[in-house]
Amino acid sequence: MSADIPTPSAIRLHRKSRVLEVGWEDGTSFRLPCEYLRVFSPSAEVQGHGPGQAVLMIGKEKVNISAIEPVGHYAIKLVFDDKHDSGLFSWSYLHWLGSNYEENWNTYLGRLDEVGYKRKEVAPE
Repeated sequence: MSADIPTPSAIRLHRKSRVLEVGWEDGTSFRLPCEYLRVFSPSAEVQGHGPGQAVLMIGKEKVNISAIEPVGHYAIKLVFDDKHDSGLFSWSYLHWLGSNYEENWNTYLGRLDEVGYKRKEVAPE
């Protein structure tokens, strides 16, 4: 792991709001929606097996995380309630997702718009 990437100091799932909160030892914190984590899963199912093979995930507005499993001292495995459970979220990838949330999310929304998919805004349960 790069010395530039801090280690998480706390990982908390807020089930009702469907948000994973990750606090880092450097004092930063990210609130990452479960939908965002699901559509940016590092799994081959989502990212493909090479450049340009990523699959656009749609209809994940209500997805939640049903389990968080530690993987060594470098990652977590997120088990989503839609049964997706492949892909390891390394500390560096999780930090990248948090640091680049706004840009990534806007790119995702643009891709949905390109294919004519209208997201359904979902209130916390």
